[in-house]
Amino acid sequence: MTDEGTFIVRVSDIKQWFYCPRVVYFTYIMPVQKKVTVKMQFGAEEHEVLSALEQRRKLRRYGLEEGKRLFRVPLVSDKLGLSGVLDLLIISGEDYYPVEFKDTTRGVSQNHRYQLTGYALLVEEKYACQVSRGFLYQIPTNQVNSVRIDQKSKDVVIRAVDDIRRMIRSEIMPEATPQKAKCTDCEFLHFCGDRW
Repeated sequence: MTDEGTFIVRVSDIKQWFYCPRVVYFTYIMPVQKKVTVKMQFGAEEHEVLSALEQRRKLRRYGLEEGKRLFRVPLVSDKLGLSGVLDLLIISGEDYYPVEFKDTTRGVSQNHRYQLTGYALLVEEKYACQVSRGFLYQIPTNQVNSVRIDQKSKDVVIRAVDDIRRMIRSEIMPEATPQKAKCTDCEFLHFCGDRW
């Protein structure tokens, strides 16, 4: 909560909101004992390994000649009502690039793009800069994807933060994702009675 009593949304909630809004609902409104999936556990371990390796690597994979790397950067904005811990921030001259590590081979998905945009908004506020690009690093393939971050995507994220806050206040369960394939490995599958 901020001083004004506004609920602080986590950037990871934005990712979940665009994946399936019910994940956010079950996290805040109907907290249940989540099943930690093998993928979730493996992903956390991979983040640690990658952070250690990334400290020794060159920045060429990001298309940069030089820069400073900050790992596990805590960010919070009372103005936006948003917080999170960014995997990596690259500062190259006057430019700031948020980087998220993802345990996926599917490339840049919409929910990951908006999560990265949420971090961009936080970086902009903390460092008084403009962020127009970030990176998603695919752990399994060591592939770096450049992601353009424009004002339209920033506006979408700001609206999503408001929608999440509105859902939490109303306590009304949102519609599930229309893509039932996403439900297969969901830690909340057994609590969504209308999915099967």
